[in-house]
Amino acid sequence: MAVVEANAVALGTTIDFLMENAGRAVAEEATAHLPSPPASVAIVAGNGNNGGDATCAAYYLQQWGYAPEIWMVRPPAEISTRAARRCFERIERRCTIHLGVPRAAELAPFPLVLDGLLGTGQGGRLRSPVREAVQAIRESRVPMLSIDVPTGVSDPDGLRPSWTITLTCPKEEMRPGTSGEVRVHDIGIPPEAWTRTGPGEFFFFPRPSGTGDRGRTGRVVVIGGGPYSGAPALAALAALRSGAERATVVAPEGAAGRIQSFSPNLVVRPFGVDRFRPTDVPEILEFVHASHPRAVALGMGAGAHPETVESLGRVAQALLGEIPLLIDADGLAALPRPLDSAGTSNVPVLVATPNGGEYERYFGGRLDGGPTERLARAREVAAARHLTLLAKGPSDLISDGESAFENAHHHPAMTVGGVGDVLGGVVASLLAQGVYPTHAARLATWWVGEAGTRAAARKSFGLLATDVIEELPVALLAGLERIHSAA
Repeated sequence: MAVVEANAVALGTTIDFLMENAGRAVAEEATAHLPSPPASVAIVAGNGNNGGDATCAAYYLQQWGYAPEIWMVRPPAEISTRAARRCFERIERRCTIHLGVPRAAELAPFPLVLDGLLGTGQGGRLRSPVREAVQAIRESRVPMLSIDVPTGVSDPDGLRPSWTITLTCPKEEMRPGTSGEVRVHDIGIPPEAWTRTGPGEFFFFPRPSGTGDRGRTGRVVVIGGGPYSGAPALAALAALRSGAERATVVAPEGAAGRIQSFSPNLVVRPFGVDRFRPTDVPEILEFVHASHPRAVALGMGAGAHPETVESLGRVAQALLGEIPLLIDADGLAALPRPLDSAGTSNVPVLVATPNGGEYERYFGGRLDGGPTERLARAREVAAARHLTLLAKGPSDLISDGESAFENAHHHPAMTVGGVGDVLGGVVASLLAQGVYPTHAARLATWWVGEAGTRAAARKSFGLLATDVIEELPVALLAGLERIHSAA
């Protein structure tokens, strides 16, 4: 929901607009469970947007003749977003405000308690002072209405309301018996925010926690090169610039020296002679397993010689289900078929990244028509091939067979050789850092598009793939600042 809301803001919606709609919807739902005005209602609010929805609801209830009383379990100075602060300031002189955790005896006389403590994003066991507030609400035995998600939905000691008004759509955390009777209310998020990528994708970026021995995690192995040396080098450098701890290129001997010459930051391991051969496969697999990568990208610059395709196919088959795989370019000719993954013990993470010509060649047909038809076709193909599809083009299409998304964030100057390899490297890096495949593809397409757009502001149509790589950290920093300051 954080991603969707940020993308809705990028489409022109404001957080104030969404919170106002949410608060009014909550107030309307509350009236269905209250006696006639001037009935009182207890509102227990946190310091986030869920509390903002609650205090906005208090404003409307007060306007309609009810008598809301609010318990702010944290000091108002700790309200975390501008929109929530606006809602609190509008009501603080209009009704009774209590600072601190309510006592069960204080809540007991009310006909209804409105739970605005925690919303989406909560997890694990409750912590003080929310834990004490939840205990008081439970002990009061007053009927409860929760906003969006019941507080402590995943905690055995959390609230179990009679009703939950969930905003926009039901949430994954809700289970039978935890949320009571659920009502869904639309709050005005544009439909495009659900299917188009946007700056909200940066919520998927796994920022290092700073704990442990190292901040950055995720080793990537790129298996490619042979007739072409630039493609695997670009993919590996992009993986490093997007957060991977290490990028190792496995390449034929003839290309290894050229790949190493691109940057001292790359680790290059040569095999064979001028191209991959089936006899190289056992040694390649031994090296990959010894390197302990968190993701493998396969195919960039490898060429389409039959021996190369056979070799890549054997490598992909051996690694499928063990290590997240991204297959690009010439490696798509060796893409494992659906039946090939049937015997693996784990659900395989397999991402295919064809361009338009490669899609026609290896998947059949064309991804044309209107947006709805294109998304539906991408979903069908991904489901049939048991993979996450990232079809590159003027509008990138992303699907895991269940959901489908479109990314149109590009600059025309980005239609230059190597940018597709950069995208593959970023996706592989995110997979290595533990990002879910569909989220990795969504974030990578927007991120690379943003980096290219920023680079094009300086380079115009002289843009090179290396310019996009160098802009990746700048685009990341700006994207993270944007999503965390939008509220």
